[in-house]
Amino acid sequence: MKSSSFIYKIASEQDEFEQINEMNYQTFVEEIPQHQKNGQSSLVDRFHKENTYVIAKHGNIVVGMIAIRANRPFSLDEKLGNLDEYLPQGSKPCEVRLLSVKKEYRKSYVFYKMTDLLVSHCLENQYNMALISGVEKQIPLYKRMGFVAFGSMTGTGDAKFQPMYLTKEKFEKSTKAFKRMMERKQQETRKYSFLPGPVPVGEEIKKAFSMPAISHRANSFHSDLQEVKDLLGHFFQANFAEITVGTGTLANDLVAAQISSLNKKGLILSNGEFGCRLIDHAARFHLNFEYLEKEWNMPISHEEISDVLQTNPDIGWLWTVHCETSTGYLYDLEAIQKICDAYGVELCVDACSSLGTVPANLSKCYLASAVSGKGLGSYPGLAIVLHRESIQPNPNLPRYLDLGLYQEKDSVPFTHSSNLVKALKASLHTINITEKKRLSDFARNHLQSAGLEVLGNADYSPGIITIAIPSYLSSREVGDRLSEKGILLSYESEYLLKKNWVQAAFMGEQTREAALRMVTELKQLCCNPREESVIW
Repeated sequence: MKSSSFIYKIASEQDEFEQINEMNYQTFVEEIPQHQKNGQSSLVDRFHKENTYVIAKHGNIVVGMIAIRANRPFSLDEKLGNLDEYLPQGSKPCEVRLLSVKKEYRKSYVFYKMTDLLVSHCLENQYNMALISGVEKQIPLYKRMGFVAFGSMTGTGDAKFQPMYLTKEKFEKSTKAFKRMMERKQQETRKYSFLPGPVPVGEEIKKAFSMPAISHRANSFHSDLQEVKDLLGHFFQANFAEITVGTGTLANDLVAAQISSLNKKGLILSNGEFGCRLIDHAARFHLNFEYLEKEWNMPISHEEISDVLQTNPDIGWLWTVHCETSTGYLYDLEAIQKICDAYGVELCVDACSSLGTVPANLSKCYLASAVSGKGLGSYPGLAIVLHRESIQPNPNLPRYLDLGLYQEKDSVPFTHSSNLVKALKASLHTINITEKKRLSDFARNHLQSAGLEVLGNADYSPGIITIAIPSYLSSREVGDRLSEKGILLSYESEYLLKKNWVQAAFMGEQTREAALRMVTELKQLCCNPREESVIW
């Protein structure tokens, strides 16, 4: 169930109606022997032309359906004869029939999402009561939803049905789900972003970004840029900082290009997606290197690093991520720096996901990459390289990847963005690492207390929390449902879908209200699985 997203809609296409007829046959001929078999394996409902169908589609396949019809006589009129005598006064009923979900989707949220759309349709058409003929074995489920049984059971054998009705008031009283549905119809859902990029930004940052653009040759721009470089150097104890227009990938290409000038063999550490990407960066630059690779989220010990350096005395540089964004694993940068110092090795760090979320002293680090988004809390679009020593231009490197050229031209050898620089300057004045950790610890503790599997422990980066979704649920569907509720988690990356993980990032501007809302909704989705099979 992870290959594509689900769609919930009112059926409108011919192909959808053909699939509805096929599902009708599979359910009410083959599974429940309510109708006789035919050679077409398709059953057109006798009220087909009057029905409105709520359907669920997985890709192009219809996997669930509900039929709604308001025209009398209902099928229950024929079964009972005196239907109106059972109904409360003032009723404006519709009849809900042919509810079916394909077997492989019955332990998912398909039924509940279709019910959500069904409620919306009923409200829009001012129906205040829904009638069903409930399958005998599902009566307990219907009663939990607020349905009231009336009249005598109809049918025989495995095709016994209980007439039932559900009023708006009864459903609201019986289920919290309906109240949430109603609230969503009455007010626009507020968005709470826990994405690692773009991260939520504060009002001061938005205001700075919206200032009129100025030339990258203007004195005022150079003043802003120099202030940003000074702030970065102050916060992270770096001697130099170069800033260009680009992403973290560009920042790491700048590092790889500069490493190539060392003409030495290297070592790359990897225990996740972004360690693997460093290996790819190095390979594309034809660097000479070894790599120490572990399974995802498996720690690489300091002893293992020392052993490789001792065994390979020709290694002159080591490249690692600081925070492995794919899991939240946080390398002990101080300890790795000491190992590198002991063996005369230059340390290079991908700090794109760590700067601004955890303290970092880069005073001895040869090169470190970062970005304006993520933990630094601004908009994406600026690539940053911090370095310990002054670097001269290298004519053997592509111009855009020549770190020395950036230093020679005060980080402005090419067109720059005054808007992104102003926004980053504003964000650097508002970074609060302590608050990010406090909110992240709050979320981690509550998720673990609920029984969810959260990768790592308190030693992991507070900037990213990785949650392993229970195997009976799809991380894509959980992410989709949270998105519909206004909670934006990271889950659509290929590596997250493969692992069935979702991630909550605490990198930008967050609030306790947002953290509580995210935790509550995620617990509700993952810790209260609905596993009933449903057919009406």
